[in-house]
Amino acid sequence: MMLPRRYLLRRGLAASFLLPGLVVPGIAEAGRRVKHPPHKSPAAALPLVVIDPGHGGKDPGAIGITGLYEKHVAFATATELAHLLTASGKYHVAMTRTSDRFIPLEHRVDFAHSKRADLFVSMHADALPDPFVRGASVYTMANKASDHQTALLAERENSADRFGALNFHAEPPIVANILTSLLEKETKTCSARMAHSVVKNLGRELPLLVNPSRQARFVVLSAADIPSVLVEMGFMSNRKDEAALHRADHRRLIAQSMKNAVDAYFETTAAFTRLPG
Repeated sequence: MMLPRRYLLRRGLAASFLLPGLVVPGIAEAGRRVKHPPHKSPAAALPLVVIDPGHGGKDPGAIGITGLYEKHVAFATATELAHLLTASGKYHVAMTRTSDRFIPLEHRVDFAHSKRADLFVSMHADALPDPFVRGASVYTMANKASDHQTALLAERENSADRFGALNFHAEPPIVANILTSLLEKETKTCSARMAHSVVKNLGRELPLLVNPSRQARFVVLSAADIPSVLVEMGFMSNRKDEAALHRADHRRLIAQSMKNAVDAYFETTAAFTRLPG
């Protein structure tokens, strides 16, 4: 039987599995009190991947050297990725936006929560002051940026400072703290696993930024219970990257590489979460 630890944690049951011998008053009742959307039916048991095309509507994102908008590149690539994942028959897919409209960052996180996503992938193509910097990269959540360049990117992307909260408010403080700590640790581990998969698969086809796996406090990655990555497909401030992102064949190549990364992530995650029985 395969049962992800995050599945247990979301229901307040994991302490008995992950902390053997620890007895906390109320822990057995925690899962019964936490409110959740209805469980997925067997027919809907495929992993749900939420794809987030960056920016949109009144927010164009980065504007390239020739005037190309990041929001259009992100949407075109995200749509292609959604098609590939759906066509594989292995996933359910939802997109935070399906048209050119503005969605606040916190609403994107709320959308992933409402769908009970198993993975959140945000697609971007930002800009930097240095026009010579190019290459794809991937970012995961951290309170402190891994480097100055990443800090600048996070500052550009973040338009709000509201972080998604876990739904453990009805629990005794000691229970809520344990569940929150366990779930955040598990989510961070899974996010890093997905980032590794993205780097490995994008690197086979695309030039990568130096040290392509980085961390910063991106609002859009703030869901504490959903493994999340932000992918920069390249930089609109670099002439070669922008020219490549303008081409449909290049965007399809990115989408295919991302699909391969998602496949590898879920295959690896299944191996890590397989229980005997």
